[in-house]
Amino acid sequence: MFMSKLQIFFFLISIIIFSCKSDSTQSPNLIKEKALSISKSAFGTLDDGQVIDEYILKNGLGMEIKVLSYGGIITYWTAADRNGKYENVVLGFDSLSPYVKDNPYFGALIGRFGNRIAKGKFSLNGKPYQLATNNGPNHLHGGLKGFDKVIWTAVPIQKDSSVSLVLSYESKDMEEGYPGNLNVKVTYTLTNQDALEISYEATTDQSTIINLTQHSYFNLSADFTQKITNHILQINGDRYLPVDPTLIPTGELAPVDNTPFDFRDPKPIGKDINGDNEQLKRGRGFDHCWVLNNPGKMQIAASLFHPMSGRFLEVVSDQPGVQFYTGNFLDGTLSRPDGGTYDHRTGLCLETQHFPDSPNQENFPRVVLNPDEIYLTKTIFKFSTN
Repeated sequence: MFMSKLQIFFFLISIIIFSCKSDSTQSPNLIKEKALSISKSAFGTLDDGQVIDEYILKNGLGMEIKVLSYGGIITYWTAADRNGKYENVVLGFDSLSPYVKDNPYFGALIGRFGNRIAKGKFSLNGKPYQLATNNGPNHLHGGLKGFDKVIWTAVPIQKDSSVSLVLSYESKDMEEGYPGNLNVKVTYTLTNQDALEISYEATTDQSTIINLTQHSYFNLSADFTQKITNHILQINGDRYLPVDPTLIPTGELAPVDNTPFDFRDPKPIGKDINGDNEQLKRGRGFDHCWVLNNPGKMQIAASLFHPMSGRFLEVVSDQPGVQFYTGNFLDGTLSRPDGGTYDHRTGLCLETQHFPDSPNQENFPRVVLNPDEIYLTKTIFKFSTN
């Protein structure tokens, strides 16, 4: 039922808006496929002399993704419009320095714990832990030097139908205050179906907490002067997590019925974003976690459509939640590669993950990883056109 509503909606949109489309338009699916490839070049050098590499993954249709060994950051990601033109659809920088400085986690791998932990505190097996408070009174996205600011070991893999970049990192015991030596492996796999599969794997020698995610900011228009409020979004969640004034979940799993948070049917992001709603005021827009229906199995968590370009993104995941963030804190202070700036709401995030503050919320899904367990999760970002 979830997909059929979406397909009907896009069919009607296509008839209304694009009935004059030329018959000469070539579908990207009809373009002759080229060979997949993965290459490496130097992207920049850190102050201590370490060289940061950039890996370029290309599929046979024209999709291209650039990934840094620093932070596992996706700096560039092309997707086809309805005319088959591939353009970059993620916010990023063209040099290393802005990534090393404070920035809103553009394109980064996030860990050990994505999202917020109240006051940076949690207890595990009766022992209290104190993490850095780097977001007001709270801990955010792994701390002062989370996985977005470390150097990953990168190994490229090329197959007939896909190319992959395997990123590995060992997070030492008590790094950023987290217990246990944690071995992490994240694999980016680009397929000839214009899909990026992200597989996360981790093991530990002590009980710890973990919540990994990917933090790309999307703007499917490929024009970063444009806001994302005209994008049409659907989220497969009947409930969401209300937050307190510091954006920590209150513990309630609130129904989305009759609220601006109801994206069960596709609707423009801008329809309710400026409504008179206390939760929207706290996040300065949408910056909340949705409780996905039927968690634990691979399913469509969210779908995003840009009517003018025809770009359509499906986010498929086995995670229990998705954090939807509408770039509310982008304020024009960060420079774009073309010379402009990233302004308010010119990018959005769909971060598949466990719930914020889960270590302190007994009713939330478990985020503890023990030495005899393997952390395994997967998210797929699949592009097509309508």
